[in-house]
Amino acid sequence: MIRPCLLAFVALAVAVSAQDSPPNIVYIMSDELAYFELGHMGNPYMKTPRIDQMSKEGIRFTNALAASPVCAPLRGCFMTGKHSGHASVRANDGGTPLRAEEETIASMLKQKNYATGGFGKWGAGGRDSTGVPEKHGFDHFFGYYDQVHAHTFYPAYLIRNSEEVPLKGNEGGRSGETYSHYEIMKEGLEFIRRSKDTPFFCYLPITPPHGMYDIPADDPAWELYKDEDWINDKSIGQDVKNYAAMVTMVDKNLGAVIDLLKELRLEDNTIVFFTGDNGGQDRFQSKERPRGFFGPNKDPKTGVEFRGGKGNLYEGGLKIPFLVRWPGKVQPGRVSDLIFSQVDIMATLAEVSGTKAPSDTDGLSVLPEILGNSAEQKKHDMLYWEYGNQTAVRYGKWKAVESNKRKKSRWELFDLEKDIGEQQSIAEAYPEILTKMQAFAKASHEPVRSGTYHDEKQVRHQKDRKAKWGAAGPPESARKPKTAKRVGSKK
Repeated sequence: MIRPCLLAFVALAVAVSAQDSPPNIVYIMSDELAYFELGHMGNPYMKTPRIDQMSKEGIRFTNALAASPVCAPLRGCFMTGKHSGHASVRANDGGTPLRAEEETIASMLKQKNYATGGFGKWGAGGRDSTGVPEKHGFDHFFGYYDQVHAHTFYPAYLIRNSEEVPLKGNEGGRSGETYSHYEIMKEGLEFIRRSKDTPFFCYLPITPPHGMYDIPADDPAWELYKDEDWINDKSIGQDVKNYAAMVTMVDKNLGAVIDLLKELRLEDNTIVFFTGDNGGQDRFQSKERPRGFFGPNKDPKTGVEFRGGKGNLYEGGLKIPFLVRWPGKVQPGRVSDLIFSQVDIMATLAEVSGTKAPSDTDGLSVLPEILGNSAEQKKHDMLYWEYGNQTAVRYGKWKAVESNKRKKSRWELFDLEKDIGEQQSIAEAYPEILTKMQAFAKASHEPVRSGTYHDEKQVRHQKDRKAKWGAAGPPESARKPKTAKRVGSKK
């Protein structure tokens, strides 16, 4: 057990360090990697040794929650530190932009002259809009601006600061010569190497394992599965196998980042976050496996299930994996049940870097908890979510959900300490608690004010969306679900 005086010393040392030489920040967010899809969580299929190692070397959070149950809104909330009742990006169309004047994590870090790079999927404003990353504090952003574009790993081009970067031998769809994720990771690692002499923020919102489930047949991830009986079972679809290999590829990506930090002797001055973006999707369902082949929302150790999944506001749509590693500052092997969401990351990084978050944000720094100083950790009285016709509020152990306000569905109330699966509403038994949470929900919503496009026809943005399949459009096979063959180049 760490003594309070030592905790205070560590916190003071971090604050002093932030004033003199701010630490580097690496934030890796894997698209739809779910809470129970990791080896250290007991998943019997997934091979994630580097992620599992990180859970031993740092802190693992059990109550980290997405700011929204879908891609674009959570990215807007995360970047601006605003919950979904105040955010400018609330639709999941992939193109709704941030407003021009909004501060982001990247622009905030410019107060301390951070080098800022983003690599992966942006999702908070298409090209020629007020929401492009290079207008919101990023020196460099390379990858996909639109999330439909990000569904393919073989696009004809990626985007670097709003300009197209051709990828050799690609036309969109499910095959090609150049695997986009390799190019994205290459640029991300090069950014770290290039920025080693200055404080840097490396944001890696990587797309795997989401999108089309494609991975080169010679990717090193396959080596970890060669002796697995199920991987050679012909009755199991190739997409299922590809998905597992993609998760392991992400695992190796994390390892590559940590290994590079060690090589550059930056490890002790770099805080690394590894997380998913939103709750899991019950992919590859069958009669035998109604919650999906890999059980992303089902505890493999206990059989307890989260209700719902991606797209709704039950725990299945919001619960995400969340690990933090910072040698010498984060006590190895800790597990925390602090309740927080992605909205809190902006405030956290403000404290890490010695900068100041904008006054119109909704987050609280979770740095005290990360550093083991739980007594100093501030907590939200309540947390708020809205998405489409859904609303949810978290109040300690209580969770209130309005699943469809358009149809005037009745509010449900759950005690998550007794009912993590949200199976039995107890709203009628605790009317005063529900009334308080409903009042908070009403006060938390304001009309959305999104950004705009400079080009009313959104020509380049629409081009990016169509690039998912390329000029030929989707093939007939894409309209009729069937088992996919393993695809990919040897490059």
